[in-house]
Amino acid sequence: MVSTYGGLPGGVAVSRLRVYDWPAADGLRGGTPHVHLACSEGYVVTGGRGAVHTLTLSGHRVTPLAPGAVAWFTPGTIHRLVNEDELRITVLMQNGGLPEAGDAVLTLPPEHLADPEAYAAVTAIPTDAQPEEQARAARARRDLALEGYRMLRAAPDPREALTAFHRAAAALVRPRLAEWRERWAHGARAAAEATGEQLDRLAEGDVSHLAEAAVRAEGPSARGRFGMCGRLDVYA
Repeated sequence: MVSTYGGLPGGVAVSRLRVYDWPAADGLRGGTPHVHLACSEGYVVTGGRGAVHTLTLSGHRVTPLAPGAVAWFTPGTIHRLVNEDELRITVLMQNGGLPEAGDAVLTLPPEHLADPEAYAAVTAIPTDAQPEEQARAARARRDLALEGYRMLRAAPDPREALTAFHRAAAALVRPRLAEWRERWAHGARAAAEATGEQLDRLAEGDVSHLAEAAVRAEGPSARGRFGMCGRLDVYA
C-alpha cells in the first residue's frame, strides 16, 4: 500500500501576513529580526511595498518587496521585514510545525540567549491577555531583538559575532530537537516518502493510488495572531 500524507503539499506551512507598521528606533517600521535553524522560508508578496533585510556571513542585504515578488532564504539567515506601505505577504515555511515548535530564535542581546527560561520570559506572548496587552508584548520583544540585531551589525568582527549568535541559538533549541525530528518525520519526510512510493508504483504500472484522489479546502485555523513579523492568519 502506498504511504499516505494528508498535510499541505510538501509538508509546508502557509500563512497570510500583515507586516507590523510599528516604528522602531532606527526610523523603520516592521517586524522582529530572527533566524531559523532548520527551515527555509519563502515570501509571495500580495500587496503593499517594503523590504526584507537579511544578515548572513556574506553581509547585510536589502531585498525590495512589491506585489508579485517571490523571495526566499535558507536556515541561518537573520531576517527583518520592513513595512513601507501596507506590506502583505503569503508566507511559505518549510517543515510545517517546526517554527511554532521553536525553530525561530530572535536576535536578542547575548545575556537573554544563555538560558531557555530567560529567553522565554522576554519572548512569550500571553495567549489569555487582551489584544492590547499582546501587542505591547510583541512590540517589546521586537524592540529587544532589534537591540541585539544592531549589536551584531556594529560588532568589530560581524562574522565572528554572527557565528557566536548561531552557536547560542543552536544551544538554546537543542532540548527540542527530538520533538522537531518527530514533526519532520510525520510532515515533510512523510510527504517525500509518499511521492517516492508513488513513483515506484507508477514505474510498475500500478495506478491504484490515483483512485484515492481527494480534494481538501480549509480556512485559517487562527486569525490575527501576533507573530514575529506581523499579524498572522495561520493555516494548519
